[in-house]
Amino acid sequence: MIIDKKRFNMKDFLIKSEEISAEFGQYPGSIPVEELIRNGIVILDKWSGPTSHDVTATVKKILGLKRTGHSGTLDPKVTGILTITLENACKVIPALQNLDKEYVGVLHLHKDVSDAELKKAVKKFTGTITQRPPVKSAVARIERKRTVYSFELLEKKERDVLFRVSCQAGTYIRLICHKLGEELGVGAHMKELRRTKVGRFDESMLIRIQDLVDAYEFWRQNGDESIRNFILPVEAAIEHLGKVIIKDSAVAAVVNGSPLYTGGISRIQKGIAVNDLIAILSLKGELVALAKAAMASEDMLNKKGLAAKTDKVIMKQGIYPKMK
Repeated sequence: MIIDKKRFNMKDFLIKSEEISAEFGQYPGSIPVEELIRNGIVILDKWSGPTSHDVTATVKKILGLKRTGHSGTLDPKVTGILTITLENACKVIPALQNLDKEYVGVLHLHKDVSDAELKKAVKKFTGTITQRPPVKSAVARIERKRTVYSFELLEKKERDVLFRVSCQAGTYIRLICHKLGEELGVGAHMKELRRTKVGRFDESMLIRIQDLVDAYEFWRQNGDESIRNFILPVEAAIEHLGKVIIKDSAVAAVVNGSPLYTGGISRIQKGIAVNDLIAILSLKGELVALAKAAMASEDMLNKKGLAAKTDKVIMKQGIYPKMK
């Protein structure tokens, strides 16, 4: 059977070779819970207080894992979506780091301003802005441009302003609040902040830490598999990437770190450009590896040669045998 058509719109793919998947591998939604826990993603509702590192370490301890990671730091007081990768899924963090974000927060003005003044000032913080990361940031403190897609004023009560911001990854909302106060000439600071969206992950997908604890214990004690409702398979991390579906006969080579050549391709998603980070998938939709495209989609379809350079191998060795 060809890759699960419920997950992908096959109209978006160019067909290079019609292939039938053999008995090897398994569909992502059917992997055993043990594998899911070591190859999954948790969209956690971070609570106020701990650092992102502390929360990630808590999940690691709860699930008894050797390693966990996260794709975007939240300040200790900030709540909301924290995307946590479990063990082997930590390899897909590069695919998650540059996703757009959405926040809802409260800005506190230090003096009174009119609604008209506020609305006028906010317009200057929409579009391309320049920021210098704060002193306590984990990146170099050099000015960089970021895009703010929208800055909505939802409600104003005295000097507190409820707002929603949709922006490019790496945008510092605290700095926007501070600079907005300077623009208004009254001063301002961020009072509260909650991350409500990361790429396609939104609040409807959030889980609470206690629910994860309970689900894990139910599974461990009596085999209850409701934990599947709280952990996404690693494939959820690459929905936004361009995808190349490969033949069963090509999987073992890629898993061993070999580059992907056009002869091993079954289907190519349209729109892939050279040097794009892409996902290499099996015919069953399993994530085999992340790779850098060496050809654009149309060239992968019509030319021979190196199609993609393998970057991060996700699939374990031995699931697919070497084939001629």
